[in-house]
Amino acid sequence: MQHEPNKEMQEDQLLEQTSEQGMEPVEHEEAVAAESLEAQVAALEAKVAELQSALLYTRAEGENIRRRAQEDVAAAHKYSVGKFATELLVVKDCLEMALKDNSSIENIKMGVEMTLRNLTGAFEKFQVKDIDPQVGDKLDPNRHQAMNAVESEQEPNTVVSVMQKGYVLAERVLRPAMVVVAKAKE
Repeated sequence: MQHEPNKEMQEDQLLEQTSEQGMEPVEHEEAVAAESLEAQVAALEAKVAELQSALLYTRAEGENIRRRAQEDVAAAHKYSVGKFATELLVVKDCLEMALKDNSSIENIKMGVEMTLRNLTGAFEKFQVKDIDPQVGDKLDPNRHQAMNAVESEQEPNTVVSVMQKGYVLAERVLRPAMVVVAKAKE
């Protein structure tokens, strides 16, 4: 530890005073060391108090961030289907109109076609796409569900017919397509 010039002068003056008062230089050194240690202890205690305060602030800030994130996730879950539901309201309106005006088969057919167009538009808007395998396509267990296997001239494990289309939402399977697959003839 380096001594500052003023501190050295103060120590020299104290040394002179102690020798005038009849104190031993060793006692003087102990007194200076004790004062130095007390100053260091006080500085360290102040630093500890400062760090404890900073820790408490950081913990509180972290807790606030965690709480806000939980609230955001809860709101996202609660209202996540809001936009999709709004698009489906048009589809419901079309179905209700088709059922109200049942004066002719043509009007009902037109209402159902309009409903299908609106539903298809809503699906496209929200990235819901068909899984519609074609006859002869290889069975994909990630996108198809084999409901039955029949003997066929086709290569084994290929689609013979589609019982029900499947759907994906942004590349995630909502429902696999239900298919009948070919098996080798016995």
